[in-house]
Amino acid sequence: MALRCASLLSLMLSAAIFGFFYAWVCSTMWGLDAVDPVVAVEAMQAMNASVRNAVFGPAFFGTGPLLILTSLIAWQAGARGAACAFGTGGIIYLVGGMGLTLAVNVPMNETLAGYVAEVESAAEVWADYSPRWQAWNVARTVASGAAVLMVGIGLMQLPGAPNLTAASRRARPGRT
Repeated sequence: MALRCASLLSLMLSAAIFGFFYAWVCSTMWGLDAVDPVVAVEAMQAMNASVRNAVFGPAFFGTGPLLILTSLIAWQAGARGAACAFGTGGIIYLVGGMGLTLAVNVPMNETLAGYVAEVESAAEVWADYSPRWQAWNVARTVASGAAVLMVGIGLMQLPGAPNLTAASRRARPGRT
């Protein structure tokens, strides 16, 4: 029961943080790039200040440790394949999701937070900030997506999980 609960919670948190990063890739930053640079800078500053909250915290800080814990629970339960998948997902997220964010995106955000948006310099500041921030955001999004994929693989490796290969063979017409 603990393994199933930890696995599902791992899926929920890893998917939540992947979705958070993904939204920045496919809409938020494009929207900010389309507005006046003063507005973009001020909006980014406001979003960065507001993201440190109790809703975001569990997904950002909890995903990696939970994946590692789920891996340990799976290992103890004898589900070695699942344990490896969850553990790999945890390492990927800790390094490529959370680690990258703390090492690159957060310092960039803190630098931007100290800037007072002025019409004369905002375009230059935003042009320097946005492309670099977006490139690193894509990297952490890919890492977080890979962590979700590893959770899916781990779930399929759990005892009692449907055997998708056998089921797909049975479903093909003309096969006996």
